[in-house]
Amino acid sequence: MRPQDAVEKALELSRADDCVVIADETGTANLRWAGNTLTTNGVTRSSRLTVIALRETGGGVAAGVVSRSAVGAGDIEDLVRAAEADAAGNAPAEDAAPLVAAAPAGSGDWDADPAETGIGVFERVAPALGESFAAAQAAGRRLYGFANHVLTSTFVGSSAGLRARHDQPTGLLELNAKGEGGSAWAGVGTRDFADVDVDGLAAGLARRLDWGKRRVDLPAGRYEAILPPSAVADLMVYLYWSAGAQDAADGRTVFSSPGGGTRVGERLSSVPVTLSSDPAAPGMECAPFVVAHASGRESSVFDNGVALGATDWIRDGELTALTQTRHSADRTGLPVTPPIDNLAMRGPDGGASLEEMVARTERGLLLTCLWYIREVDPQSLLLTGLTRDGVYLVEDGEVVGAVNNFRFNESPVDLLGRIAETGRTEPTLPREWSDYFTRAAMPALRVPDFNMSTVSQAS
Repeated sequence: MRPQDAVEKALELSRADDCVVIADETGTANLRWAGNTLTTNGVTRSSRLTVIALRETGGGVAAGVVSRSAVGAGDIEDLVRAAEADAAGNAPAEDAAPLVAAAPAGSGDWDADPAETGIGVFERVAPALGESFAAAQAAGRRLYGFANHVLTSTFVGSSAGLRARHDQPTGLLELNAKGEGGSAWAGVGTRDFADVDVDGLAAGLARRLDWGKRRVDLPAGRYEAILPPSAVADLMVYLYWSAGAQDAADGRTVFSSPGGGTRVGERLSSVPVTLSSDPAAPGMECAPFVVAHASGRESSVFDNGVALGATDWIRDGELTALTQTRHSADRTGLPVTPPIDNLAMRGPDGGASLEEMVARTERGLLLTCLWYIREVDPQSLLLTGLTRDGVYLVEDGEVVGAVNNFRFNESPVDLLGRIAETGRTEPTLPREWSDYFTRAAMPALRVPDFNMSTVSQAS
């Protein structure tokens, strides 16, 4: 049964006062390699059907949500009844709101078959990998990594008349090189792999392994540091995930105002940086409407189908929005700004390339990426984590060697106030969060006093 037909069938069977049904059809293709050799490849398909039953009560509207995988035509009624039973046992939902009735602009063709992916998506990448394997083998290096492509067709229908559909391609390639100079990593996010430059990635890793042939030990401390776009993305994505309006209004986060309310309107950086999301951003396109499988502090099943538009979270250094459901927007008095599945940061026009930033560094550290990032204090958004796969010492504009790894302690909010330079914004892959978030574009940042709190033995 086609997913949109499953949606229609579930709505037809519903006895609830209102009902929302979400069908997700997902195809995944992957390649993996190790030691300069392709090892595995494969294609899988999966499906999920979510039924949200809404029951009017004397005190409001109660919601029941049940989601199951691989639901056949004969299983739909059981799923619908389970959602209704869940609603019958629940108290009225505090986030209750009228359902969206019309499909927002940008919705796809409801009647078209689900989109599909397959091994053919790697037709340009696989030969390029073979050439890179041969070059690495000849030079005594070993390449490891994987490429994934996920294509999900999502269909959202409701008893109010909503019929909205979105096809989301999500691709990434991660490449790790090992050799005499240690280990080096590079990764990219992509929609279809047509823009992935395997040769360029491999050449960059080879250069960094050459840098790593000279080792320099440095103590913990605060260092001028250049963070490449991937590391910046990992920090800014965590900031974004922590920017829920309801938690801020309740005094739980770094975005809570000491006197009550939120810090929206407060300047976070003297550098005019802008952090934004846009469903139509070229190369980072994502769903133009809300898809909520469950309600929580930052999502509401009642918001399914709410249109999404370009949103500045930070504009020219000032906090301008937090992620809002319609319910939290009513509480805070701020506009409805639901989360969007991409994130971009830009600084003033004319930002330098990473190479140009290195060339004008008197002495500092060039990071590669961050990993094992964990929150220490939500009130300041203090994060801790480790450096990985290459920290390099820069002196007089030249990389002179690789240094030991560190544990860092930094707040991305505090860091915004200490930026010394922003580079050119480029598409990038957040390494730590690549399982969850791939659509990002960030500049490199120069920070004069990045806190390397301890030396790490991690390699």
